[in-house]
Amino acid sequence: MKLKRKINIRIKRFFILFFSIIMIGISGGTFLLYGPWSGFRNLLITTAMTTKTHHYLATWFYSDEEIARVLAYNKVIESGEDTDTTLIDFQEEQKYASKYEEEILKRDRDALYKVINVSGTGYKGYLVAIYDASKVHIGTTSKLGTTGQSVKVISRHYNAHVAINASGFYDPDWNSNGAIAHGTVIQNGKVVWDYEDAKVGGGMVGFDQNNVLVLGRMTAKQAIARGIRDGVEFGPFLIVNGKPSFVQGDGGWGIAPRTAIGQRKDGIVLFLIIDGRRAASIGCGMVELTEIMQRYGAVNAANMDGGSSSALILEGEVASNPVAGGAEGLRNIPTAWIVTD
Repeated sequence: MKLKRKINIRIKRFFILFFSIIMIGISGGTFLLYGPWSGFRNLLITTAMTTKTHHYLATWFYSDEEIARVLAYNKVIESGEDTDTTLIDFQEEQKYASKYEEEILKRDRDALYKVINVSGTGYKGYLVAIYDASKVHIGTTSKLGTTGQSVKVISRHYNAHVAINASGFYDPDWNSNGAIAHGTVIQNGKVVWDYEDAKVGGGMVGFDQNNVLVLGRMTAKQAIARGIRDGVEFGPFLIVNGKPSFVQGDGGWGIAPRTAIGQRKDGIVLFLIIDGRRAASIGCGMVELTEIMQRYGAVNAANMDGGSSSALILEGEVASNPVAGGAEGLRNIPTAWIVTD
């Protein structure tokens, strides 16, 4: 794979800028890396350390102690609340409160979903509005724990209309086969997998028997008792009960491809995919991800696995621009959110 597809475009630009400064004067480059302005340093470290294979872009210039300090400061501070399910009120129609409301609600009467293009400074992506939350489920690789599969393969296995990647997975040396999902996986009201969580904040992200997206910290046993029918563990939580998490610094996640799931007050489910590591879309951070979900009315929303895992499949075909480098840019993963009949 070409280098430009493996390295975040923003980092590459910073390095071009940096080496240009070196040609003019070594002191300028030193100031950029080690001077009093921390913005460049923070972005470089958080972005590099959340990639699969490019930690060296940070470790070349900074000590382990400095990297740990930056990562400790930049983080997402969640509200600490669990989902209040009474906030969700399934309705047939609503008036358009904004152009974003109109994009969501103006649709063919019988449409199962609608794809909306989203964009902002440095990023492009896709928001999929799913109008019947009962159609949203968890799909898994057919050999969970042994071999992962691409989200496209998982989608086709379930005859899904829409699919996005879901939970993170155990990935030693950033080179696993995507088989071992982090945390609990619940499918059709049964725990089909339970492993140590990813320690990225958040917790259970799942739909209950009333088709409400529930976000909360709970064990597998507690999740079943809570009535979770389909869910995974991951995070961080972006919005809970309409309240956004506080993102300190850049949240510690840098700029990358992103995947998120949310639900509006009227019950409409939101899948969000942001393309990244490309000239046309370098990706986004947790602030932008939260803002997009807020813009489109999410009262509960959570970050899913991102980077090379992010992908959107529509009617069995790749609709986003994934960057994993495998077939069609897809990486093997353990779980996916799917929309079925």
